[in-house]
Amino acid sequence: MRHIEKVADMAAAARRLASEGKSVGFVPTMGYLHDGHLALAGEARKENDVVVMSIFVNPAQFGPGEDFDSYPRDLERDAALAEKAGVDILFHPSPEEMYPEDSDIRILPGRQADVLCGASRPGHFDGVLKVLTKLFHITRPERAYFGQKDAQQLAIIETFVRNYNFQLEIRRVPTVREEDGLAKSSRNVRLSHEERQEAPAIYAALKDGARVLRESGDPELVLGMVRNTLGRIPAAETDYAEILEYPSLRPLNPESREAIIAAAVRFSGARLIDNVLVTMEGKTS
Repeated sequence: MRHIEKVADMAAAARRLASEGKSVGFVPTMGYLHDGHLALAGEARKENDVVVMSIFVNPAQFGPGEDFDSYPRDLERDAALAEKAGVDILFHPSPEEMYPEDSDIRILPGRQADVLCGASRPGHFDGVLKVLTKLFHITRPERAYFGQKDAQQLAIIETFVRNYNFQLEIRRVPTVREEDGLAKSSRNVRLSHEERQEAPAIYAALKDGARVLRESGDPELVLGMVRNTLGRIPAAETDYAEILEYPSLRPLNPESREAIIAAAVRFSGARLIDNVLVTMEGKTS
């Protein structure tokens, strides 16, 4: 596996791969890899000649008081896992390399960023689209791989790539979970033992909500049920629990065909997000 730190070197490698007619699958990450990231790499390995993974903790998507400085980092560990997963090129630039100068140019994601996580993290998805625009241009992939766990991010990226004619395909990969249902996340290491025991209740609440939504088509009933269940998790605070149309992230309506039930829950050391997608078949009242 080749390590690349410089933007110019990565761009040159991408140009060379394109000239050789080789397809590139790209897996953007912020490192501290877990099975969810490795599942993305596995899908990319199946579908492309070359797999490029980036590891870059992007300062542009962290707001004031968020966990940029404490975000877990372990490049040596990540490199070993990436190589084992079949990654061919590991691109790990520094912030100074990615953002050599300040810029007043902004990419604004619009209405999709005003709900769910975006409602309490203004500017977060601006930073996501900023770094992905750079990474897509640098790595020149045919396909880029994203997990469904970050469903709002996925919906925004799909919309952005489609509306602005990026010449690549966004590939959705289902959420990878622990045996007890907890979604894999780099932030799970910050949970205390007790919190780790309680955290699977998030997915359990969402699954129950999905079942009742399919049966009843009543989002208000389901939302009350999910919020009540999350509110009973000890030592945790619900940031939000919402039901929206997916991927538009608009309110459900009688013609909605797919819904997302999403939640964010804060523990003492970590904010966890999770979601389920529900096929509606036009049942909403």
